[in-house]
Amino acid sequence: MVRVMATGVFDILHPGHVLFLREARKLGDELVVVVARDSTVERLKHKPIMNEDIRRFMVESLKPVDRAVLGHKDDMYKTVEDVRPDIIVLGYDQKFDEKEIEEECRKRGIKVKVVRLKKYGDSDLNGTRKIIFKIVDRVDDLYAKDRNS
Repeated sequence: MVRVMATGVFDILHPGHVLFLREARKLGDELVVVVARDSTVERLKHKPIMNEDIRRFMVESLKPVDRAVLGHKDDMYKTVEDVRPDIIVLGYDQKFDEKEIEEECRKRGIKVKVVRLKKYGDSDLNGTRKIIFKIVDRVDDLYAKDRNS
């Protein structure tokens, strides 16, 4: 059995997430998704809109996902040690170096292949920030209409 591991924030689920997880699932028999902890997201990106438990629940509810777990708070490789994947899948925009991941896993006694997926689709709803900006624009339009009424 080939176990695939994918990771991400998954703050506001969007089509890009679903496509990423579908493609990841095709690489093996089981897909385990690691959802970033709130503290990690705040440190590396922004304060998440949805908390880690809700994000994990949402991801685990998706059809391609066999299991979703929360990442380790301090050492992402501890999660890799727990999951023991055969393949780690990275999205096209994830800022990790494939060779560094493989090397660190090797040092920890984990033989893993790291695969970076290509960009899929170019929807205006394929990114959390794009969705937030679209909502803000719509809210601005609504308020402008209300002021002009």
